[in-house]
Amino acid sequence: MKYQIIGKNIEVTEGIRSAVEHKLSRMDKYFVINEGVSCRVVVRSYKVGSKIEVTIFTPQMDLRAEVSHPDLYAGVDLAVDKLEGQMRKLKTRMDRSRGGKLSLGKAIALENIEPIAEPEENDTVVRTKSIYLEPMSLDEAITRMEAIDHTFFIYLDEEDDRISVCYTREDGGYGVIQAENVLK
Repeated sequence: MKYQIIGKNIEVTEGIRSAVEHKLSRMDKYFVINEGVSCRVVVRSYKVGSKIEVTIFTPQMDLRAEVSHPDLYAGVDLAVDKLEGQMRKLKTRMDRSRGGKLSLGKAIALENIEPIAEPEENDTVVRTKSIYLEPMSLDEAITRMEAIDHTFFIYLDEEDDRISVCYTREDGGYGVIQAENVLK
């Protein structure tokens, strides 16, 4: 796996680099390692503690974990544990979906997100993204939402061609918001 380790408010020393790569090498067993698999780690240092963001890019999907912890090295361990938990959930969901007939490549496609330039006159908009909505089932949308560790996911429902948002409910479970107007 190719690693890109970025430090924010901290210099990434050879010791930090080797420790992070060693800890993340536990994830190698989950992927067919080739040129298409890479890992970006962003390490942020604060007055009290640190924040570690790990994103693994594969041709089929992206996985992401974010952890804040007082100890940088323990935070990396927690991020790897979180990613492994996501992989276990993903495998369970793939096994259950449609009688186990979904493969990882068929169930999840890359997100096609391109940032759009921010408007200068309105400083309340922090970030704008443009996405291509791929037709998929609710199960596939939940799987992709969990894989990128977000609390919501926008998709095009394959059954009725409606723009839909699945989200994680605070009391557990998932919810779906669906547009009433149908795309033509």
